[in-house]
Amino acid sequence: MRFADIPGNEELKKTLVSMADSGRVGHAMLLYENEGCGALPLALAFVQYLNCSHRHDGDSCGECRSCRQMSGLVHPDTHFVFPTNSSRKVDVQKPVSESFLSLWRELVLEKPYFLESELYEALGIEGKAGVIAIAEARSILAKLSLAAVEDGYKSVLMWLPEKMNAETANKLLKVVEEPPAKTIFIFVTHNPDRVLQTIFSRCQNYRVLPLPGEELASALEKITGEDRATAMQQAAVSGGSIGVALNAMGEREEYSRFMQIFKSLMTGLASRDLQTVLDSADMMSSLDSREKQKAFCIFAGECLRKIFLCQQDVPDMAAIAPDEREFFGMMASKASRTFCRKSLDLLDRSAMLLDRNVNQKMVFCDLAGQMFLIF
Repeated sequence: MRFADIPGNEELKKTLVSMADSGRVGHAMLLYENEGCGALPLALAFVQYLNCSHRHDGDSCGECRSCRQMSGLVHPDTHFVFPTNSSRKVDVQKPVSESFLSLWRELVLEKPYFLESELYEALGIEGKAGVIAIAEARSILAKLSLAAVEDGYKSVLMWLPEKMNAETANKLLKVVEEPPAKTIFIFVTHNPDRVLQTIFSRCQNYRVLPLPGEELASALEKITGEDRATAMQQAAVSGGSIGVALNAMGEREEYSRFMQIFKSLMTGLASRDLQTVLDSADMMSSLDSREKQKAFCIFAGECLRKIFLCQQDVPDMAAIAPDEREFFGMMASKASRTFCRKSLDLLDRSAMLLDRNVNQKMVFCDLAGQMFLIF
């Protein structure tokens, strides 16, 4: 992965290049992104640049031995850590990232902007909470105790450090704070406020920004081959995230299912039909994994944004599909002016409870009931 392959975040790229060129590389870095905005590709490009033998024009050459190894995610001194759990695809007693490396490589090479739900599906752990457990810390320490294979940097790239428990973080704390020479940790997070403070405080933090609409649309055109109008429409509703946009464009069936549930919920709220509202909550809880349930919360939040913009008399800013304009316009006229803002807080809380393994039926029943009261 080269910096030139990644759209957007030009200032951050310059910062990373300058850091590598000056030799002042932080021992622990944390890249914070909205899901799917490109933090993982940037981390991979940075590690490739660090170890490239023939850097030029602020990028790796893409041709030397180290670049070829990084391009295939097989560099012997780069170690990947990500949430795992017992899997239907890999039969291991104590799951660690190393057991799933072939599946991880396949996913990253095919979809470098993948979402959390897509990782869990690829690993065969959908419906379970991904965790970075103490066995992972022991594996990292064992790898870092060995000498580097190549003459470059050893790196640990951890995706979603917020999935670490306190025991794992404490086990790694010493090596994160004082790693061996030419060893770096790069953490990629979607929720920096949930990263344990002991780890967070020892990292240099960098924000990976969402892409502007025009830039995202151009990236979608190049990746998917879709026409400009389709790319622009999807870019307008994806929050600047390539991963979210690509997922939505490839999962029209899921979009239809989410929209069906949201329309049922809103219709029940508008007609003050509590039974329909509770039936909608059952449909939310019946989605086949926690990741899809959290994805629905994000989807519902985006729909509420459209309703809010319609209430403000700027529906053109909402990028609503023609066949959905009547629905969103009607809901905007019936909902209270504070409904969208309060409901967004409720959706954020629901996603947080799902992360903490609270019973799904309880979460969504409470969500529906609270939305019924504030509509």
